[in-house]
Amino acid sequence: MQTIAVKEWGGLNVSRLGIGCMRLPTKQEDGKSAIDKPEAIKLIRATIDGGVNYVDTAYGYHDGNSELVTGEALKDGYRDKVSLATKLPSWLVHKEEDMDRLLNEQLKKLQVEHIDFYLLHALNKAHIDNYRKLGYQKFLERAKADGRIGRACFSFHDDAETFLDILNDYDWAMAQVQFNYLDDENQATLEGIRAAGRKGVGIVVMEPLRGGALANPPDGIRAMIEEREPKRSPVEWAFDYVAQFPEVKVILSGISTLEQARDNLGIFSRLPETLSAADQAFVAELKRAYLARTKIGCTGCRYCVPCPQGVAIPDIFRPFDDAYRVNSMGSFEWGYKDKIDKGIDASKCVACGACEAACPQNIAIIDNLAMIRDKYN
Repeated sequence: MQTIAVKEWGGLNVSRLGIGCMRLPTKQEDGKSAIDKPEAIKLIRATIDGGVNYVDTAYGYHDGNSELVTGEALKDGYRDKVSLATKLPSWLVHKEEDMDRLLNEQLKKLQVEHIDFYLLHALNKAHIDNYRKLGYQKFLERAKADGRIGRACFSFHDDAETFLDILNDYDWAMAQVQFNYLDDENQATLEGIRAAGRKGVGIVVMEPLRGGALANPPDGIRAMIEEREPKRSPVEWAFDYVAQFPEVKVILSGISTLEQARDNLGIFSRLPETLSAADQAFVAELKRAYLARTKIGCTGCRYCVPCPQGVAIPDIFRPFDDAYRVNSMGSFEWGYKDKIDKGIDASKCVACGACEAACPQNIAIIDNLAMIRDKYN
């Protein structure tokens, strides 16, 4: 059997690969998508049997059902084999007592008495400000003291300044951040990760494959990878890049099939500790190739807003280009529906031209809004 890489972390030997329970196998049930419970349990256990000892779930995953299925999968002795992480749903915390209530609910759903890594979920400026008002630090200290949680942590989606503010607000054990070779200057950023390392805060990486997008690159970028020697798959390049940073303790992968589990276990059995200078340069080439794939070219300067009709021009164009780069337009469509619901989508454009007169990049804003309207409205 292959042995996957492990890393010592605060007295624990954690597997470099962690299973993320956000993309468990699903099936149609009463016309809706639901977790395929037998397959999900089999998948989680097979991954643990393969050497993974870090399992990550959250209150909101799979419409609140991920914790239930994860708890079932960890029966029959599997709980003792892993470190378990789950997350407090920040958007449901309105009163001080909500924090204890939700944690106790999660313990029941998972059928456990103790959670090893407990994260405040999806922290941003608004959420941390709310938590401060409600005395989150006292809650975390209380939950550690009574044994309900082991390590207090947070997951993050905001900018680097906010990350550093949160990082310095409490004695955190871990921060979970989105990080990959396209996002090293976004969200927490590589500098934020290094700041966490200097404070002794371990990093757990989510979205190392950008939601799977880096696993399926556009043809031109795929050709670059296929021509490179020695051979590495797109997935290997993505994982190898993240794994080289000493601050990174665990890399999460949202595994949906046994085939994905086997592939990931194989990759993590031969994970390099570092990348050579030549490999570093090649990853930089890959990043440049992705960033060069720009359909519209919006820089987000926001000179075009406010639009007289309320169209959220940069908030449409920037996600469009981001999805276009990685050949994942479904992700744009999912987010664009929110713009339609709010009445700030491309269809509201009346071609008045105020935006184009203000755009320093000379972007054909009206034509691009029409293109998005015709395809996605």
